[in-house]
Amino acid sequence: MNPPLLAMSDIVKIFPGVRALGGVDLEVRAGEVHCLLGQNGAGKSTLIKILAGAQQPDEGTIRWQGAEVRLATPVAAIRLGVATIYQELDLVDGLSVAENIFLGHERSSLGFVRRGDTYAAAAGLLERLGHSEIPARREVGRLSAAAKQIVSMARALSRDARMIVMDEPSAVLAADEVDNLFRVIRELAARDVAILYISHRLAEIREIGDRVTVLREGHTAASGIDAKNTPTSQIVSLMTGRSIENAFPPRRSRTATEKTSDPGDLLGPADPLNPLNPLNPLDPADRSEPEPERNEVLRVEGLTRHGEFTDISFTLRGGEVLGLAGLVGSGRSEILETIYGARRADSGRVLFEGRVLRPGTVSAAVSRGMGLAPEERKSQALFLDHSITQNVSVASLSRYSRLGWLDRRRERDDATRLIRTLDLRPAAPQRLARLLSGGNQQKAVLARWLLRECRLLLLDEPTRGVDIGARAELYALIRQLADAGLGVLLVSSEIPEVLGLADRVLVLREGRVVREADAEALDERSVLDLVMEGGAVV
Repeated sequence: MNPPLLAMSDIVKIFPGVRALGGVDLEVRAGEVHCLLGQNGAGKSTLIKILAGAQQPDEGTIRWQGAEVRLATPVAAIRLGVATIYQELDLVDGLSVAENIFLGHERSSLGFVRRGDTYAAAAGLLERLGHSEIPARREVGRLSAAAKQIVSMARALSRDARMIVMDEPSAVLAADEVDNLFRVIRELAARDVAILYISHRLAEIREIGDRVTVLREGHTAASGIDAKNTPTSQIVSLMTGRSIENAFPPRRSRTATEKTSDPGDLLGPADPLNPLNPLNPLDPADRSEPEPERNEVLRVEGLTRHGEFTDISFTLRGGEVLGLAGLVGSGRSEILETIYGARRADSGRVLFEGRVLRPGTVSAAVSRGMGLAPEERKSQALFLDHSITQNVSVASLSRYSRLGWLDRRRERDDATRLIRTLDLRPAAPQRLARLLSGGNQQKAVLARWLLRECRLLLLDEPTRGVDIGARAELYALIRQLADAGLGVLLVSSEIPEVLGLADRVLVLREGRVVREADAEALDERSVLDLVMEGGAVV
């Protein structure tokens, strides 16, 4: 039998205070789709960075077609035939789509870039991926997150790689785009290209995978097991060390005015001296609108942004999770950002607890008690070169300020308490945010708004890049916060997630609401029928 295309043996990587990999084995054959699974912090990202030449192992060997190799730099990995598509895309926003695709191996002659050939070749790669609608000349910074993912895939294809590493490639793709992705993967595998596929969606592993390697706490928990025939319960147990059932917590049956606990219980009593503390009651005399319906947190009336969404109207009560379901590009994220004040509506208005929010002003939304966990956490939410503590406390600094001085000990203690509550790993308050895995970065963003004790949370893809064990914990936390009286507005590309978490669902198509219903009255098929072109508008 021919040797495997790639064989990594006893790979060890140690960072200051953290043993990220403690002796990992991985073997990938040509022409197979090999799935790499593990919880956040299990070592997946570190392993693929070593494979990509971005980091060097402290111990272990790497063999390529039976010969030992050293991947000293990313260029060395690329020349060997390894192309990596990272979860957090490494595109250059100021360059065009075509320039990004051929960056580092430009199509040139006599030192001059052949722009016509470059654009034509880029367009051909995009058409092969089923996305010819993405203009090769468009600046990448103007594309959606999903379109950027496609461009990154086209760049990997442009190098004629022997192995392509895909880290959560479907995280921002709609159902039809995932189908296109799988079609391309199967075509590549048929041409003996190896695919190392990383995903937290176990249903995808069954559909596209051949074999699976599972990492747990920096070690190989299973190597090369059958992707299609290994029971899901066994895979979950290998990943987590325990069984996880009923990932979605049960909805509580109660009236809208009931409140079982207080979101502030996570941190103890609110600080009455903090003028921006969202738990302090609003002065009734300051209201410019009539009193809202009992327990109504948010009211959106006729909200419109031309070219993005039209005439969006709904209400959200405290203690309720309202889900927005729709394809990528249906306006879901844009609606959240407009409510939050990051975008300005062309018409319509947003009322928070009966008061009209000043449009296009984030500070007004935050000061009233609203928090947003955005889809692109690295570029839109986190200060990557600051500590976890600083990222968690940044929206609540007035809580710790006295006479111009910050109470650093209290700030650190509150952040540490939330780190433990959310099981953020490693539990190191001074660790830089950029050193966290994707799922733990998401937890840090959520912790920020829990510390702020917001009464309304806007969650845009809250479990993107989060493993199944951490997802169950986040689901339980979201339900706990709703049961404590918070309003939660949830966007997710995964319809089962929307239906499993939400109490009510708004189904969007092309920027319009086509159905509003209780989540229990919908199923995945009916929602897909509505969001796809041709579905009946209700």
